[in-house]
Amino acid sequence: MKFEDFMCSANEDIFGKAKKASDFLENNTDTGNESLGVQLLSASSTEPTMKEKNGDIHQSIMMGSNSYLNLTTHPQVMEGARKAMEKYGFGMGAVSLYGGITDLHRELEERIAAFYRADDAILFPNGYGTNIGVISAMCHEGDIIINDSANHASIFDGCKLSGAETKIYLHGNMSHLERILSKIPDSQKGRLIITDGVFSMHGDLAKLDKIYELSQKYNARLMIDDAHGLGIVGPTGRGTAEQFNLQGKIDLNVGMLSKSPGAIGGYCASRKDVIQYLRLYARTYFFSTSLPAAIVGGLIEIFKLMEEDKAGRQQLRDNINYAKALLLQNKFNIGDSESGIIPIIIGDEEKLIKFHNELRSKGLYTNIVTYPAVRRKECRIRLCIMKELTKQQINNAVNIICACRPA
Repeated sequence: MKFEDFMCSANEDIFGKAKKASDFLENNTDTGNESLGVQLLSASSTEPTMKEKNGDIHQSIMMGSNSYLNLTTHPQVMEGARKAMEKYGFGMGAVSLYGGITDLHRELEERIAAFYRADDAILFPNGYGTNIGVISAMCHEGDIIINDSANHASIFDGCKLSGAETKIYLHGNMSHLERILSKIPDSQKGRLIITDGVFSMHGDLAKLDKIYELSQKYNARLMIDDAHGLGIVGPTGRGTAEQFNLQGKIDLNVGMLSKSPGAIGGYCASRKDVIQYLRLYARTYFFSTSLPAAIVGGLIEIFKLMEEDKAGRQQLRDNINYAKALLLQNKFNIGDSESGIIPIIIGDEEKLIKFHNELRSKGLYTNIVTYPAVRRKECRIRLCIMKELTKQQINNAVNIICACRPA
């Protein structure tokens, strides 16, 4: 059975697909679902205590968290969150435009805007809704959106909701992108190229210099989702645009507050008139309760650390390079990773599922990546490297990977 086999409910009760999936999971082992939904019994650190679905409790080396910089337990961040909660309470109780924002929310938006050399920024209460809201507000029927095939699912869902025509170019293939752009009729003025900055399942960077060049040549706006680049990529951690010396030149700078910041939410930094438009027309902003002040208070401290490049980017980079060197030394296929994400490409889903379960049983937690996140022949384990991992923990993790290596 495959993932898509349980998605169709044509000519049957809509709960039929749920029953079929449940029956399959209850009566089969090594389904790929075993690690989904394990519980953390301690902070998301480098070696947290975890509770398995079967009730087993144990510690695991954590290489499955997006909290690359371990900022969720940083004393300065926790203090900022505590002070904000004491002043503003547990939650906001309103959408942003109906009394749901504080002076802290505006301070964070201003810091994000300055971080990207943009006029203004808007905060969204969750990351998935950020892409949904921005894309569906800015693009409509008659417009055209051109996506990298490896863009995040939320981007594709935002495109569907917008009603715009959507084209997809092969991952990282600039010739294919230009062929699509060159065929757009002159009458179709609304053009948007969207790319991840760091691709979440690959760990590689967008060819942003070439993409920007093509956007200028063919009069297209450019949006980058730099969820996995924030705080990590670029000379001072300001992301993929900084890496390619394009700060201040990207039309829509989207990012997530749930990756290296370790919190929740998302943002878009852009021109002042664009941000004002999004406040009124991005439905996932207008109709969603705003972020709790405690989260915002902690995030302000995180951006202070990032502004001064004191969030631990270089320590993380050292760990990334160390882990990559060990994996390459042991001849694993790690693709073209240039970020905190390191894939180990297996290419066989049955072998992958067994590999992933064995890793977890021996004390290493990773992410399993199968279809539809990637093509089946590119299925993989995804390692997310954290700043506070010790060299010994990385050594132990790689030893476990080698011991469980599929035949």
